[in-house]
Amino acid sequence: MSDHGRQTRRLLERAITDLLDRRAPGATICPSDAARAVYTGDDEGWRTLMEPARIAARRLVEAGEVEITQGGRPVDPSKARGPVRIRRARPTSPGRPNP
Repeated sequence: MSDHGRQTRRLLERAITDLLDRRAPGATICPSDAARAVYTGDDEGWRTLMEPARIAARRLVEAGEVEITQGGRPVDPSKARGPVRIRRARPTSPGRPNP
């Protein structure tokens, strides 16, 4: 991966966490919110960052920081198709998986 690719990856991950930090607990964002936050142009170029934003969200899922949801329910990021939302991971009780 190029230095630019690594930088974009870090920027998208940071945008996701920063946007969620500014929202109420349990609130969600769209991957497009992160793509728009990172894109520096004033045109529709943010759309090229949509898949990288979804990938960044998947990395944050693996790190236990966020959940990807559809219809308000957590979904397996590798199986999610169509529009998704991102929210902070909900804490679980010991020995109990996330809902």
